Amino acid sequence: MTPAAHAAFLEAARARLAAEPDVLGLVGLGSTSGEPPGPDAFSDHDLFVVTRPGAQERFRDPRWWLPDAGEIALAFRETAHGVKVLYRSGHLVEYAAFDPDELFLARVNRWRVLLDRADVTARMARVREATAAAPPPPADAAWLAGQLLTNLVAGAGRAARGERLSGHALVRVSAAGHLVTLLRERLDPTRLAALDDLDRWRRLERALPEVAAELDAALRLPVVEAARALLALAARERPDVIGPGARAAVEAALSAAEG
Repeated sequence: MTPAAHAAFLEAARARLAAEPDVLGLVGLGSTSGEPPGPDAFSDHDLFVVTRPGAQERFRDPRWWLPDAGEIALAFRETAHGVKVLYRSGHLVEYAAFDPDELFLARVNRWRVLLDRADVTARMARVREATAAAPPPPADAAWLAGQLLTNLVAGAGRAARGERLSGHALVRVSAAGHLVTLLRERLDPTRLAALDDLDRWRRLERALPEVAAELDAALRLPVVEAARALLALAARERPDVIGPGARAAVEAALSAAEG
């Protein structure tokens, strides 16, 4: 979807909802917010539909109000308030329908109010303030390092015994996720501001381009080789929590897994 098509879809959705008296507001989130970075060929639409109390359930059925509803290939309820919609073209729409008070259940970063009939803008500003004021509590670095190292050992061992899918998950998801958190902890405020504050994986390429490229390359390797590359990266970037003794023990386990 081009940026122009993205904008046209959004305007069609806004116009459809504006015709509904039960709709009090529409909010665009993420790349739909208008804040940079803007939408590209891979961007979805992220929306909050704000309704009068009691009307929100009707809008959790996307097939009567979303543009080009006849082209919807899949629609399902993701959460109590949220819906995911996939079009035949591959375009994705993620939205939640809230009444005004339910907005405060959300966490947001980039947002823009596209329709406001009931102080939605003021409410969204408070939601954003609450999100920024209550970031996830920092995890203990020693715990993160311990989880990273033991996930590498367990993942390599499972892959070696033939449990390859479990090995992939432990090394490429669990261990790599702990490493990403450890990397984020050491960023200065300028680089940290380049990251998404709701998803630890997003935009690491902007804050740490060389390290992110190295991590990406590591995750493309076979399981045990990937584990070894992640270990080397962690030991170099966070020697304060990856001690030489623990690193040597993990390397021994990885060598054994290679047979």
